[in-house]
Amino acid sequence: IIITPTITIYSIFSNTKYNNQSPLYSATGRAHSSSFTHRKELRHAKRIVVKLGSAVVTRGDECGLALGRLASIVEQVAMLQNQGREMMIVTSGAVAFGKQRLKHEILLSQSVRQALHTGHSQLKDMSLPLLEARACAAAGQSGLMALYEAMFTQYSTCTAQVLVTNLDFHDDQKRQNLSSTLQELLRMNIVPIINTNDAVVPPPEPDSDLQGVNVISIKDNDSLAARLAVEMKADLLVALSDVEGLYNSPPGTDDSKLIDTFYPGDQQSITYGTKSRVGIGGMEAKVKAALWALQGGTSVVFANGTNPKATGHVITDIVEGKKVGTFFSETKPAGPSMEQQTQMARDSGRRLAALHPQQRSEIICHLADVLTERKDEILAANKIDVDQAVVSGLLSQATLKRLSLSPSKLSSLAVGLRQIASAAQDSVGRVLRRTRLAPNLELEQITVPIGVLLVIFEARPDCLPQVSALAVASGNALLLKGGKEANNTNRVLHQLTQEVLSVHGLQEAVQLVSTREEVKDLCRLDTVIDLIIPRGSSQLVRDIQRAARGIPVMGHSEGICHVYVDVEASVDKVMKIIRDSKCDYPAACNAMETLLIHQDVLKTPLFDQITDMLRTERVKIHAGPRFASYLKFSPSEAKSLRTEYGDLECCMEVVGNMLEAVDHIHKYGSSHTDVIITENEETAEQFLQQLDSACVFWNASSRFADGYRFGLGAEVGISTARIHARGPVGLDGLLTTKWILRGDGHTAADFSEGGTMKYVHEILPTGQF
Repeated sequence: IIITPTITIYSIFSNTKYNNQSPLYSATGRAHSSSFTHRKELRHAKRIVVKLGSAVVTRGDECGLALGRLASIVEQVAMLQNQGREMMIVTSGAVAFGKQRLKHEILLSQSVRQALHTGHSQLKDMSLPLLEARACAAAGQSGLMALYEAMFTQYSTCTAQVLVTNLDFHDDQKRQNLSSTLQELLRMNIVPIINTNDAVVPPPEPDSDLQGVNVISIKDNDSLAARLAVEMKADLLVALSDVEGLYNSPPGTDDSKLIDTFYPGDQQSITYGTKSRVGIGGMEAKVKAALWALQGGTSVVFANGTNPKATGHVITDIVEGKKVGTFFSETKPAGPSMEQQTQMARDSGRRLAALHPQQRSEIICHLADVLTERKDEILAANKIDVDQAVVSGLLSQATLKRLSLSPSKLSSLAVGLRQIASAAQDSVGRVLRRTRLAPNLELEQITVPIGVLLVIFEARPDCLPQVSALAVASGNALLLKGGKEANNTNRVLHQLTQEVLSVHGLQEAVQLVSTREEVKDLCRLDTVIDLIIPRGSSQLVRDIQRAARGIPVMGHSEGICHVYVDVEASVDKVMKIIRDSKCDYPAACNAMETLLIHQDVLKTPLFDQITDMLRTERVKIHAGPRFASYLKFSPSEAKSLRTEYGDLECCMEVVGNMLEAVDHIHKYGSSHTDVIITENEETAEQFLQQLDSACVFWNASSRFADGYRFGLGAEVGISTARIHARGPVGLDGLLTTKWILRGDGHTAADFSEGGTMKYVHEILPTGQF
């Protein structure tokens, strides 16, 4: 509720009383007694104060304004204002703008005097007097405001200047006048631009008044922005400076880390450094002002307003709830943060990798036993998830099928886990290569875990025990982010996994991320996560690939699988393979999406048998352009030859021969799984060798592209990448290598010209010690 003040606006320094005075409430209509508790809630902020620090507004030489930077900030503020938000700016820059202006005037004046009295030869000896800050502020205020006005005019946004001092907040009448003035400006969709009146500002007062919520001295623009935000009951204060946010120690030191979310109780863990190159407040003053605003009910975010890569969207990113800078929150979550979970997983993962292979195998066998022994507990949780999904009506039948667990599914999972347990006996530490470089100098290449894996999966609860077992077998730490559709099932499965790991005190090696973090925020943890594996739709995979910053992503964005029917194909094999590839599980990524037919098959009864079978199975056919040209009354023409239908639909196209089929697949396929059906061995071998998909089959269904069916026990996904793992990724795909060199005082100089030793580079059997 906003109580509109009297229309006539007087000077904020006037003692004239206003009518219609009443307590202000949040512009959003919510009770302004507490701040937002999570970043995602910031998108609901209606009234926003943006504080621009001196380092943001001024150039590096401190003489003049950073115009490009300022223009991008103005653009963001105007955009948010035009969205219906109420924006206010607390700005520095008057002193810098005035200093530039006065220096120019003084130089011009001195030049004239020197020219009149001593000639131009002594111009180089001129020196500028020390400029007093208040005089600079007086000279710069009008120019600064004119610049803001010109910039905002480009976006049809009106601005108004408001100058304040500390006394205006300590005098009740002046404070009420100020609030009413700003309230009226906001009501008229005007952006108030506020600054301390540095031309007349008194010396700053002590910090003692920062202890209470009722009083705060206006010593700098940080305290001004905090006081103003609380007075105006703003939802959000965005404080921009020249640092990324709040660090646990001075930025640049070895152990300094950016704090994502800061809680009032964490003050003792912070070590403050020096203040920025300009401005009169340091980070400690900023934190005190932020906590004061937070206590008054305004959310606060510190961020960098000088980074050229982010300045153009830093404010809008904050308002959208993205992880930018440091977010101040009064409510500390009960569990560990996402970053803490990742570090705990890494620490436990290193101890997991140090276990004997037999111990890791026993953990996985125990997990397999638990899946069947406690199936009632698992299925009860899964029933809750499925029932909720059915009521919501938001999931497709294919997704519901993936979400549902059954006793047979759990039994199959247990069998797969025991296969993984067997493979775990020879995984970590396996010697791949041994070379004797010289006498008593031997080199080994051995398998080692990748590190910390982040697996993101949608409505696939069976993925959790599979991936957990593979992580244990490979000695990797694991972060799991499951879809909300399977929350109850995931929670129970994770609890069982931790119970099994707790026998060795390693329950933290597998973490279920259940906080409200966005997936894109997880993908930014490039310093602690080593590999991301998305399990889900092609859209999910593409989103993860775009969001990942410096972290490799293993997976495939699409499963456009082809089956090619050669002219020499067996009728029985064709019917069986096509039916299984398309109809066994249409939503799977290894299901057939395009059926390629040799042109000569169109003239045989086999073609009619294929179409009749697909029609019986209720498969909708989309004709490719060449196939459509053969028919008088063709099915609906395919909109694209590069489509993953994920349902009982497929594209049918005609090719002239096997080589044309290979060319078609290379052009329109996704390098996932492709099949040839033929009795001609030479044609088949040519197809197998020339096609560069991850999986290429001869006379076998595309549905065999699966870790369990390959005997890998389970898979974390299918990769179509060309580096590291390809195809179904099992245990070996979660390992990397390291080199171990054992010497006896050897140096590289020993092998240089004139040295005493020569390389022998003798390949040794990997079992020789």
